[in-house]
Amino acid sequence: MSEGANLLEGKVALVTGGARGIGRAVVMEFARNGAKVAFTYKSSGSLARELAKEIGDTGRGVLAIESDAASTKSAAEVVDEVVSQFKRLDVLVNNAGITRDNLILRMQEDDWDAVIQTNLKSVFNYSKAAARVMMGQRHGKIINVSSVVGLKGNAGQSNYAASKAGIVGFTKSIAKELASRNILVNAVAPGYIDTDMTSALTEEQKRAVADSIPLKRVAKPEEVAKVILFLASQNADYITGQVISVDGGMSV
Repeated sequence: MSEGANLLEGKVALVTGGARGIGRAVVMEFARNGAKVAFTYKSSGSLARELAKEIGDTGRGVLAIESDAASTKSAAEVVDEVVSQFKRLDVLVNNAGITRDNLILRMQEDDWDAVIQTNLKSVFNYSKAAARVMMGQRHGKIINVSSVVGLKGNAGQSNYAASKAGIVGFTKSIAKELASRNILVNAVAPGYIDTDMTSALTEEQKRAVADSIPLKRVAKPEEVAKVILFLASQNADYITGQVISVDGGMSV
């Protein structure tokens, strides 16, 4: 892992769902830029251990924590553990998410509930727990991962779209609540990203997806991570309540 520009030197960050995809790219980008990084995972234990070892071998502080992001109790415990280990918390990235796609008439209640709990309630859980710490510090950054689907909708993804649209409203609301304590809250809305969620598509489906994007390609997770790094750094100290689309022009 090569060194970055040390934009987060001395900072402590927590990334939910950090073992793979966008979350993993964010963890790597933060570590390269000098942060001590904690990240959560639920079902990707081997990937989490590999990532923690890779970062740990560089001498950077790292903490991998198994946790269910949908659990309010677990979220509070994770934040407490991070603060106990690293003595502060400067940046929270709410990235944990799942999909359970289906058309509305075929969608089961359990599929709706699972997506809302994991994708949206988790953002409430971790933001509330982190805000308590950040208010005492009178400083912090919360960055929520929404989606272009939350901005435009998508057939067969009403649960996912609702969860990601909810993140947008939540971001703007708590940005207003926490600004007086110098806690900045923003969101990114990725488009199609080359992750596990898109790897199941057929080659024909992938071509159709690329054709629907003005830039004619899907993004790499690292391209989203660099935008999140910007928001986490002092370069974005006058930005709050915003949603930055990282989607190759899909939402234009």
